[in-house]
Amino acid sequence: MFKNHIKTAARSLLKNKGFTIINVLGLALGLATCLLIVFYVVDELSYDRFNTKANRIYRINTDIKYGGNSSSYAISPPPLAASLSNFPEVEKAVRLIASTGTRIKKGNENMIENKVAYADPGIFDVFTLPMVDGDSKNPLTEPNTVVISEQAAQKYFNKTNVVGQYLFLVTENKSFKITGVIRNMPSQSHFNFDYLLSMPSLATSRDNNWNNFSFSTYILFKQGVDHKNFESKLNALTRKHFGVDNYAKMEKSGNYIKVNLTPLTDIHLRSNRQYELGSNGSITYVYIFSAIALFVLLIACINFMNLSTARSANRAREVGVRKVLGSSRKSLITQFISESLLVTLVATVIAVLSAWALLPLFNQMSGKELSISLQTLKWLLPFSAAIIIVVGTLAGSYPAFYLSGFQPIHVLKGKLSTGFKGSNFRNFLVVLQFSISIFLIIGTLVIYNQLNFIQHKDLGFNRNQVLVIKNVDVLDNAKTLKEEVKQIPGVANATLTGFLPTGSLRAPDAVFTNKTPDAKSALFTEVWPVDEDYLNTMGMGISKGRNFSAQFKTDSSSIIINETAARMLGYYNDPLNKKLYHPQAQGTKTIVKEYTIIGVLKDFNFKSLRDNITPVVMILSEDKGALSVRVDAKNLAPFVSKIENTWNKLSPNQHFEYSFMNEDFDAAYKFEQRTGKIFLSFTSLAVIIACLGLFGLAAYAAEQRNREIGIRKVLGASVSTIITLLSRDFIKLVLISILIATPLAWLVMYKWLQGFAYRQNVPWWVIASAAFGAVIIAFITISFQSIKAALANPVDSLRSE
Repeated sequence: MFKNHIKTAARSLLKNKGFTIINVLGLALGLATCLLIVFYVVDELSYDRFNTKANRIYRINTDIKYGGNSSSYAISPPPLAASLSNFPEVEKAVRLIASTGTRIKKGNENMIENKVAYADPGIFDVFTLPMVDGDSKNPLTEPNTVVISEQAAQKYFNKTNVVGQYLFLVTENKSFKITGVIRNMPSQSHFNFDYLLSMPSLATSRDNNWNNFSFSTYILFKQGVDHKNFESKLNALTRKHFGVDNYAKMEKSGNYIKVNLTPLTDIHLRSNRQYELGSNGSITYVYIFSAIALFVLLIACINFMNLSTARSANRAREVGVRKVLGSSRKSLITQFISESLLVTLVATVIAVLSAWALLPLFNQMSGKELSISLQTLKWLLPFSAAIIIVVGTLAGSYPAFYLSGFQPIHVLKGKLSTGFKGSNFRNFLVVLQFSISIFLIIGTLVIYNQLNFIQHKDLGFNRNQVLVIKNVDVLDNAKTLKEEVKQIPGVANATLTGFLPTGSLRAPDAVFTNKTPDAKSALFTEVWPVDEDYLNTMGMGISKGRNFSAQFKTDSSSIIINETAARMLGYYNDPLNKKLYHPQAQGTKTIVKEYTIIGVLKDFNFKSLRDNITPVVMILSEDKGALSVRVDAKNLAPFVSKIENTWNKLSPNQHFEYSFMNEDFDAAYKFEQRTGKIFLSFTSLAVIIACLGLFGLAAYAAEQRNREIGIRKVLGASVSTIITLLSRDFIKLVLISILIATPLAWLVMYKWLQGFAYRQNVPWWVIASAAFGAVIIAFITISFQSIKAALANPVDSLRSE
């Protein structure tokens, strides 16, 4: 019986090739889109789950409110990990601290490596880092030892069995012995390092200062521990080491230092703190893309249901004859669902092949490294089978019950209700379909509008035409490089510091209005060491006072603050010549240095535009993190070549690395830009799928009203009248969709925009464009069939009457 149903279904589908092609194509597009999104979502949700103990690993975070500012950090003090060994709940606690820009000698060249970190010996007891060469038991216990990845081993030695070999770290000016080689860390990890240096090699790892927040600390709990209850013990521990009386005073003034825990598997999607070890994703976008996948799949299913019921007039007599010949309703339902399953099966096969073919393009767009592997097939095959059964059954259920319910006596007498107005449920599905499409169109336009706003917003500095030369600290004569670069024709100015608005180097600290530091007089701020050329090179403006100058020797004790700092200090109206005090470590002692405010800097954005501008103070001090060069030259290639020649002349064995500041800024929003592109692509596919369904419905509506159109033409109806007649009902449904989708889209995108401190509201033209675009797209789709029907010869449709 089943074989007979499949044969009959195949015969019916081949008989109606147009219907079958539209249905298969619509479903395949929807399923392929859904699969690509599922690949993305599965990848995002799989971060750090390769660790066999992932469900027991937590990271310690620090939340600080001090001097009027609240900050959230993914780091904690150096001695915290050792203190946790006294707790029975803790199986192991380990630390990591990144060491970006580490220089390693390879032949005569110094390579710059950014995937470098110092790690405690117990890291291999906490994280799953399989060793391919060497002993996994305590390979990092000795000073000056290193464990490297297979990739790093191949890079420096062209082989992986390199245990016992040495790497010379120019940055540390000493050799590190390789004690192990691990597999390359999976891309689905919130940190990804190729070099793990032994923590005993780092002097600051033995620092007992609880005010030094610099290490990423991870806890491996014993089985059955409630991490929420443990957080209270952690806070009691920090209170004890900060001093109960000091902590009480701090809380009394409205300040605090609190620690909390983040599960390892939540870090990538649910943590966006300062000093993360990698670039994290967002659970919000996972929800958004999951919703899009569901929407697109729903649109494809609606197409199938609509087209199947729209064909009711064509199949009514078939149903009537089958029932007269003794077919039961159950048999007919099975027959129609068999057709649906067959269409879904073919569409799923096409969708899987299409998704596989489109993966490279999708990877390029999303920045992922997705592939179909044996591991992927473990969930892909059951998922595909489930899709075939669920989608095939659901999409075919309504047409099956609808068509099998026809009464033979009414059908064979020709009393079946036909035409587009014959099904309110079908109209509801069209409205739902276009409501989803309009919702996605509005969302896409809002995202692109916000991204455009970010790229063109006045940030308080000029990021264009600024070349940033990295790792200048490798040079003994960095100032000489600056002066020689300034002599190159086309150079407007240059500044020597690693503290840049688009950079990652930051120095959060506190300054005080009183000489004796206390919480009430504190301002928690960024303290940036700069030179006298910094403001002019960055294109920053002074609102009060003056810039640093080499002509004023007293400027070594001067300070420039931004407008936000002036407001928070209460100095906004009259800030000049006020005093600020900054505690600084000198050896084992801490001295408090006095600074005089000589200028107020106009506020500038140095964080993500998701965050408000926070205080910054600048002091005249040496920092050799980078050399930023403002250029006037239009053709930058020869200019960069001249700077590289100057670099090579001063330091022939050091690698020359540079970037442009506008590119660094754009890179900070690469995630949002990629999200916008993905959103646009999937929205376009959703609209195409909806239009495919509308095209099919318009074709069947025209077919069912074939005789009516012929009579109207004979009676003198014009082509435009016929087109209006056939288009009117569809356009009404699209207008209803606009009324439904617009407020929902506005509400959702309004909430999304609240995540940006600097944003544009949802503009009226976005709503208008989406509505107008939906109507035009729908009209063009319908018009093809309407014009075809309107131009048809009435003789052909009335010949048999």
